[in-house]
Amino acid sequence: MDTGIITQKIMAGQRLMLGFDGIELNDDLKHIIGDIKAGGLVLFKRNIETPEQVACLCEDCRNYAKLCGIPPLFISVDQEGGVVARLKEPFTIFRGNPFIESVQDARNFAAVTADELKKAGINMNLAPVLDIVPEGVDSIMKNRVFKGDAEQVSTLGMEVIHTLQKNGIMAVAKHFPGIGRTIKDSHFHLPVLDIDLESLRQSDMVPFADAKNKGVAGIMLSHISYPKLDRLWQASLSPFIVNELLRSQMGYDGLVMTDDLDMKAIHHDMKTCIRQILKSGTDMALICHKGPDIDKAFHEITRLLNEDENFYKMGKESFERILRVKKKYL
Repeated sequence: MDTGIITQKIMAGQRLMLGFDGIELNDDLKHIIGDIKAGGLVLFKRNIETPEQVACLCEDCRNYAKLCGIPPLFISVDQEGGVVARLKEPFTIFRGNPFIESVQDARNFAAVTADELKKAGINMNLAPVLDIVPEGVDSIMKNRVFKGDAEQVSTLGMEVIHTLQKNGIMAVAKHFPGIGRTIKDSHFHLPVLDIDLESLRQSDMVPFADAKNKGVAGIMLSHISYPKLDRLWQASLSPFIVNELLRSQMGYDGLVMTDDLDMKAIHHDMKTCIRQILKSGTDMALICHKGPDIDKAFHEITRLLNEDENFYKMGKESFERILRVKKKYL
């Protein structure tokens, strides 16, 4: 096969972070690693039984990726503590961000979590949540956020990022540009946040700017619509929010990833999503459930990289960012 075609397929596949069924290396995993050439995997409760089983699964996946001649895998999990913690006992159970009250609490959570993730073969934590819940708002995020204002959220979040990454686990700050004010759940609805950019800058975006300065490995986009920022596209599909706000104005040059494209907040078909993601300069699309969307996404990325010079140029930049982070941590 032509090496250019192989490289283009790797460039396309590396843009995907994928979920799967099963607790061991199976045909589905071999497909997304060997054929799709996925950049990363996302583990859920359905993939986890014991620490030993997870470690074996991750090692088998890493070895298979090496055998297939693709870059090492991001292997990620949502281990925020509290209501969102995929790893249950005998892994250490933490009560979650609302109960982290000091820098020492944050450091302890991140150090223990990093140690346990590393032993399990996981190299990326889709945490911390850096959303801010204003006083008096009955936010959907109230059980997942650090308590307090932008400064307090930032102080605790930066300690989690620093400690995870010092211990070799990539941190991913979420959900840019901030969803703490929202009441609806984007797993089931498309929340609309009618707030102006200046208000976001002064509060919600402060922890993300600090995370950028702290060298956070990744930033995850929200699926929320911010009509005063982009009338047409929600954050995860918005060229303005990614290219202009996060990249150009904030100067962030790390990994940018979507939240799970399987959520009900996404009302577009997969081809439209992929076009917008590539146009925005977002590095990785998360598709967390087995199904035809994974193949559709891969084929559409491959097609756009092949047929459109601008998409190819931006795709090359994203691919280089992904490899840079992999080289640093993996």
